[in-house]
Amino acid sequence: MKRIGVTGHRSIPPGVLAHVREELRALLAGYAGPLEALSSLAAGADQLFAGLALDYGARLTAVIPSGDYELGFCDPGELAGYRRLRGRASREVRMDFPHSTDEAYYAAGTYIADRCDRLVAVWDGLPARGLGGTGDIVSYALAAGKPVTVIWREGVKRD
Repeated sequence: MKRIGVTGHRSIPPGVLAHVREELRALLAGYAGPLEALSSLAAGADQLFAGLALDYGARLTAVIPSGDYELGFCDPGELAGYRRLRGRASREVRMDFPHSTDEAYYAAGTYIADRCDRLVAVWDGLPARGLGGTGDIVSYALAAGKPVTVIWREGVKRD
């Protein structure tokens, strides 16, 4: 079984969203046979990837950074998306952190990077804004020798 993990921005600007969706679909369509998708189900890239992976028949592993992770969802729609996807996951892995901290996010991101065959990064190429951000997980995966596919549209800046 092939395993694809995701890391990415929570906010995807409208100018790149359709491109990201199209590239994720193309990537997922390129896999034949059993597929496992690993995602923390955060708003934005994580939820987009997880939903598309399920559409392509992948098994979803939800990697939950902390016991109070749901408290970090300020938007009711994003929380509903998280709960819906979590309910559809074949497996759930919870990091051993009671509270959502940068260290918890980093642990979840490195867990995904360690266990996937390829990491997909919905990433603008800029440094992470806090420990465990997309840039940190991409750097970690590359240092570990994992193949990383970056999806973004050049010239588009995130908020």
